[in-house]
Amino acid sequence: MSSEENKQPEQHFEIQKIYVKDISLEVPHTPDVFTRKWEPDINIQLNTQARALEAEADLYEVVLSITVNAKNSNENAFLIELQQAGVFTIKGFNAQDLGTMLGSFSPNILFPYAREAISDLAVRGGFPQLLLAPVNFDALYAETLKQQAQKAAGEQETAH
Repeated sequence: MSSEENKQPEQHFEIQKIYVKDISLEVPHTPDVFTRKWEPDINIQLNTQARALEAEADLYEVVLSITVNAKNSNENAFLIELQQAGVFTIKGFNAQDLGTMLGSFSPNILFPYAREAISDLAVRGGFPQLLLAPVNFDALYAETLKQQAQKAAGEQETAH
């Protein structure tokens, strides 16, 4: 076997485009929400999705969805929904590493953009700056893989 035959394909990762796919702000109780003492209860939900783009091989879209629901005095103060997305060239990775690139590495790149957009939108809505805490996407992705493995094992047991 020649050295060229067992040569691994070169790994390549490149950001093609980072953009806001969808964004919204709802402030249902204005102007009353601004007359109360600001002691919010904030709930944050994160989700990531990835898909291969048909237009060209090795192109993937990754979407980081973040929902921020702030309640003040048990009343909805604001709701921010954001889909921060990116198109990435990813090639030369095995299936497991590709999953990591899509489920952890790319969301890590998108998060600072999402964090800035959410903070800016909260301020534009008349609220104090909202800075999201850093997120460990590596741990979230590992947890997702663990849950998928447990689910698959449970389905195999019920099939027998």
